[in-house]
Amino acid sequence: MFRKLPGDEARNLVSTTPDTAIVFRPAVVTTPAIITIVIFAWRLLVGLVRLSWRHPVAVLAVLIPAALIWLYGWRVALLLLTPVPVGLIAWLLTDRASFVHLVGWRLLAWWRLIWIYRRHWQPVMIVSGLGKHVMGRDYLPRLGKVTCTSWADQITVRMLDGQAVKDWSDRIDHLAHGFGAPSCRVAIIKAGRLLLTFPRRDPLATVIPALPIPATPTVGPVKVGTREDGTPWLLKILGTHILIAGATGAGKGSIIWSTIRALLPALRAGLVQVWALDPKLMELSFGHALFGDRYAATPQECAELLESAVKVMQERAARFGGVQRSHTPTVDDPFVLVVVDEVAFLTAYQADKDLKRRISAALATLTTQGRAVGVGVLAALQDPRKEVMNIRNLFPDKIALRLDESEQVDMVLGDGARDRGALADHISPVPELGAGIGYVRLEASPDPIRVRAAYVADTDIRAMVATFAGGEGR
Repeated sequence: MFRKLPGDEARNLVSTTPDTAIVFRPAVVTTPAIITIVIFAWRLLVGLVRLSWRHPVAVLAVLIPAALIWLYGWRVALLLLTPVPVGLIAWLLTDRASFVHLVGWRLLAWWRLIWIYRRHWQPVMIVSGLGKHVMGRDYLPRLGKVTCTSWADQITVRMLDGQAVKDWSDRIDHLAHGFGAPSCRVAIIKAGRLLLTFPRRDPLATVIPALPIPATPTVGPVKVGTREDGTPWLLKILGTHILIAGATGAGKGSIIWSTIRALLPALRAGLVQVWALDPKLMELSFGHALFGDRYAATPQECAELLESAVKVMQERAARFGGVQRSHTPTVDDPFVLVVVDEVAFLTAYQADKDLKRRISAALATLTTQGRAVGVGVLAALQDPRKEVMNIRNLFPDKIALRLDESEQVDMVLGDGARDRGALADHISPVPELGAGIGYVRLEASPDPIRVRAAYVADTDIRAMVATFAGGEGR
């Protein structure tokens, strides 16, 4: 009934359970106290040096008062140190902008580094799987510099050897939740180093009214809204094609009309022509008078207008061939912007197969050959699926407004865009909160930029027509 367990150490042990494993405790080696003290003192010294190197201002703010109190007593120290906080308060009250820029954000960054990121770094890294716990030792990515702006915290991180950017982009929800932020974005600084952005507030939460019309003619980049960092959103239209994708009510009209509004002086000067295709008869028809005879609504008219644009493009290509490689708008050869609202209605949903073929061929020709000769396409659609818009990859610059599904984000902006923080499927469907908000991915950069377009109301469009309709650019 009783079975002897093998091994010299277990010769006196018996077990009533078959195949019981015996766990032996390792031998404990007593470390001399002097070695422990030396190791502790060395780590303390290294920690103090590292603390002084990383946070010199904070260390001096503690050491200087302590030294003054030690040398001269607290009364003298208080007398000597009082002018410092008084001066800082006076600086804050008299010139808040410079104080915040030079001092305020640095103090906030130091506080958030100590209280938020360094305090929670180890558990967040281990739980999210970005750190490794091997044989009792934690291997963690290295937390670098924390920089605070008016709306977000930006953190530099050195990845563990063998990690990939996708390991981090797949865990943006873990990082955002772990550090108490609404979202997280991942960008590459250089090999092995990342920039994590944690927004503290949403600077695009309020509607942006229609922007002022430029005083001088410009062909771009044109200001159409605001970026998340507070800088103007300048949309390049010359030398590119732009695809706008968004669900119903996402704000596609805001981008279209903000672009047209910024081009009005150039339209009057004859440097720009806007050719409008409005198959829904609900968006561009408000400014019909701005476009003149370059406006089309029925599928037949849209096909003819697109083919006319192709003829203009081919005629210019014949003249420019061997002479110039890029186009500079002039009165004789103005920049032609072909605006197509709900392009899928003309391509995927068109019942007439002949019209569908003509429209698709014309759009493909314009988007492949039009940039160099000053013909650009600005197209908007609701459904970005490949079977709906099979030439979407011919648009170098893409804008994703509110989308219904997470998979659609990568359909519009390219693979990996959502993993980098382009959460277009999370944009609020409430017009006041989400209309006009989107993510832009430019041809020259894989990182999406969060933006909001200005809202051009019906009254603004009527005022534009009353002021600029009948200009030379028609």
